[in-house]
Amino acid sequence: MCRRALIASLVAAALCRPALCATEQWTEIRSAHFTVLTDAGEKQGRHILDQFERMRWVFQTLYPKASIDPPEPIIVIAAKSEKVFETMEPADYLAKGQMKLGGYYMHTQDKNYILLRLDAEYEHPFAAVYHEYTHVQFAGAAEWMPIWLNEGLAEFMQNTDIHDKDVVLGEPSRDDILYLRQNTLIPLDVLFKIDATSPYYHEEQKGSVFYAESWALTHFLMVSDRERHLHRIDDYMNLLRQHVDPVTAGEQAFGDLKKFQMQLDSYIHNGDYKQFVLSSAAAPIDESAYKVRSLTAVEADAAKADVLAYVGRSDDARALLENVLKEDPNNVQAHETMGFLEYRAQHREEAQRWYGEAVKLDSQDFLAHFYFAALSMSDPGAATDQEIEDSLQAAIRLNSRFAPAYDRLAAFYAMRRENLDEARRMSVWAVQLDPGNVVYRMNAASVLIVMEKYSDAIAVLQAAAKVAKNPGEVEMVQTRIDQAKQIQSARARAAAYESEQNTQTASTSTVEQVNQKVAPIDVAPKHPTMPVTGPKHTVTGVIRGVVCSYPAVLEFRVETSAGKTVALYNNNFAKIDLSAWGFTPKGTMNPCQDFEGMKAQVQYVDSSDKTVAGQVLAIELRK
Repeated sequence: MCRRALIASLVAAALCRPALCATEQWTEIRSAHFTVLTDAGEKQGRHILDQFERMRWVFQTLYPKASIDPPEPIIVIAAKSEKVFETMEPADYLAKGQMKLGGYYMHTQDKNYILLRLDAEYEHPFAAVYHEYTHVQFAGAAEWMPIWLNEGLAEFMQNTDIHDKDVVLGEPSRDDILYLRQNTLIPLDVLFKIDATSPYYHEEQKGSVFYAESWALTHFLMVSDRERHLHRIDDYMNLLRQHVDPVTAGEQAFGDLKKFQMQLDSYIHNGDYKQFVLSSAAAPIDESAYKVRSLTAVEADAAKADVLAYVGRSDDARALLENVLKEDPNNVQAHETMGFLEYRAQHREEAQRWYGEAVKLDSQDFLAHFYFAALSMSDPGAATDQEIEDSLQAAIRLNSRFAPAYDRLAAFYAMRRENLDEARRMSVWAVQLDPGNVVYRMNAASVLIVMEKYSDAIAVLQAAAKVAKNPGEVEMVQTRIDQAKQIQSARARAAAYESEQNTQTASTSTVEQVNQKVAPIDVAPKHPTMPVTGPKHTVTGVIRGVVCSYPAVLEFRVETSAGKTVALYNNNFAKIDLSAWGFTPKGTMNPCQDFEGMKAQVQYVDSSDKTVAGQVLAIELRK
């Protein structure tokens, strides 16, 4: 987030009711990389968009090997006044004594929202633009990067001056320098541990010291490392990526923190500040490609409601959406936002319904298609298989860099044991788009298990263990590796059994010899092994009466909430697609010992044996 650069006393602001705030004309200006919505007019909106595009070029030039465009859309809401800004900012900052914001950045799985207040006072006119866009660039590092460094880098970049032929980076902040010279610095071992819950991140007085010191430390490191050919800030960031504690990482990268703090204090007071100059004469900014349209009042309210939903002001969002839907019952944005609100409230059926209606209204939002499909996959009968597949493919078509859609489409095919080569390709795409996501790698391994490529699945899981970010993920991956090895072993036993049975059938041995071979192995499975291509059914309930027999036969019944009992089996439980929803299993799950009494959704095909309902294809265990 971006604080106001000029510290001012707080004034309690009177908030307008959300439904009455969209009285001004709002304009949408789009480029290939950003969407700007503003009530300050087309000229100002174009200027804001131009600044974002130029800052994007700066990052592209500084980090030529990095992927600077996130897969999630970047939506900038530029409010011309504090009054309008406050109708959309998070509620935490509206209370008395909280820091006044000039900008706010929020990253979610599916969107990047940047809120700007255009009447805030800054040393640089587009400080909030540069500050919040820097947060976009480092959003992928949020899991390991401490807040002081994240904000310090944003403060460093916010003082950028962009001219026609050059860009000046790292200009010192006069206000920060003056403020730090008049106040006591935060001890570095405290600064490094500050998180989003700390008063230093919210309260006006403490927050001012925190931001100013974070800027000064970042500026000191960036400049001194460059001059002395050091790489301390890179060393620090590499340690953080390895999940080293921020204070310990600081001691290793910067040395004794008390001595280092004295160096920082001297840097602040000496006033020997330097900056960098970057030629920008060749920056390829094409302003003629910007697309502009005026929003209706209903469209503006729908856009604001979406912001309110994402910043956590659900009641305000719902109130505004009700008015939007009264005026325009077919407003696609309103349906999408209602779906998000219901999904976050864990009202899955309602969320699926709202997203489904958005899809029927020809939504061009990849998120609506994705959530409709993902929710339908976990709710049998909510949608047809064709509708689910079409929506996932639409999500990919609308945003080809959105990894979750590839992951879900792979799971969809794997659950049905259809298009398995395509499932494998989709899972590979998901991993390539987000290589640090351990869950995608685990799901890719599940596809390989369904394909009976057990060694490949184990290799994928072993690679996942190397990118696990914390002990919980390490344990989760190891559990899945153990499960894969267990399935591989069970499949090998079943294959050996089948081979021996085939050998006995073809043998010319006497009946006595055959009987002697069969005796230790029990009798053949009492239910037939069915092809998996027949009609598929799903039942949800509690697993009861689990019985296992040699070599890998599994029998049980599912008792539904309606009192119905469904008897099921599989002659080789290694072929069952096993997954968990809403929890992570502790240790290796043994179907013969652990499934009794568990809630589950089970998919099966009809069996020619009418004493049972069918042969199990997939089991999704539930909390």
